[in-house]
Amino acid sequence: MMRRTLVGMLCGFILAFLLDAGGGAHAQIADINAAINKAGRERMLSQRMAKLYLQIGQGVDVTRSKHLLNDSVAQFDRQLVELKNYAPTPEIRETYLKLEKSWIAYKDVLIGAAPSQQGGARVLALSDEVMQLANHGVGQLEKHAGTTAGRLVNLAGRQRMLSQRMALFYQAANWNIETGRALPEIDKARKEFNGALKELAAAPSNTSMLRDQLELARQQWFFFENAIDQRGSGESKLAVNVATTSERLLEVMDNIASLYERVGAK
Repeated sequence: MMRRTLVGMLCGFILAFLLDAGGGAHAQIADINAAINKAGRERMLSQRMAKLYLQIGQGVDVTRSKHLLNDSVAQFDRQLVELKNYAPTPEIRETYLKLEKSWIAYKDVLIGAAPSQQGGARVLALSDEVMQLANHGVGQLEKHAGTTAGRLVNLAGRQRMLSQRMALFYQAANWNIETGRALPEIDKARKEFNGALKELAAAPSNTSMLRDQLELARQQWFFFENAIDQRGSGESKLAVNVATTSERLLEVMDNIASLYERVGAK
């Protein structure tokens, strides 16, 4: 009886190891462009999670916002492990070790208690800290790649972050958090987004699929820009409009970044 129990336990350990190893193999980053894309997605998630926290606190699209926040936290965790393991230089690995420390503090505020205005101010500060470190990591990876493809993946990926940053500061102002900072940050991000959209549209490596997606991004940007221009303190309908249009724009820009990743891998 004891022997059968030990054999069963051993089989269980072996199965767990194989499943864990299989999961790890699946999660490996294939090349530098994939690393740049995932690193850029971490940068975006830093802003998206703060946006979702503020939406939940204000009662904006709560069910969806909670679901997206949980998914975003899990995705950030998973990708951070992948990026640490992939890091091609000690300097890049050090950046991701620093990011891990900042992420622990940020995550604790995001999910440690129900969203509040006081918590929102802390979330805003920590989202900036995490974003700066994530952005540094993307820049290091792009420099390590030293290719036009790497730059395009980073540029398209940064558009994801900008979409979420604009929505984040809209929601912050709507909840009376750092209102004096919100409009300048939105305008700064808006100018950068417009300039990058033009640069991406002019890229010689654009395929027909990329051109179609960039046109779709331009259309979604039109709707999102209109949404963030509609301001009114505590106006839930306007805040919901910003929430939904920011997610649509994010989805298109994420597709574009992934397309540049695949084009660069050929």
